[in-house]
Amino acid sequence: MTNPPHSSAWPSDRVAEARAVIADVAHHSDLLIRLACNVLAQHGETSAERAEAQRLLVVVDARRPVRRAQCEDQGRAAR
Repeated sequence: MTNPPHSSAWPSDRVAEARAVIADVAHHSDLLIRLACNVLAQHGETSAERAEAQRLLVVVDARRPVRRAQCEDQGRAAR
């Protein structure tokens, strides 16, 4: 098996995709948002962009337990 050639545009393409996900968080899963935040936190162009990505990651991670609790509550109500 051979490795595909690496494009020099790879990092900039991934950063552009991450920015697109962050720009439209309402239409993307938490997993994809987390991935985008991690990309921007590591490869963001400015320190402000990296810091904002880290803050959004905290927000997305903080709301996960609430969603889990809501799903569990809905399951109990259905019984």
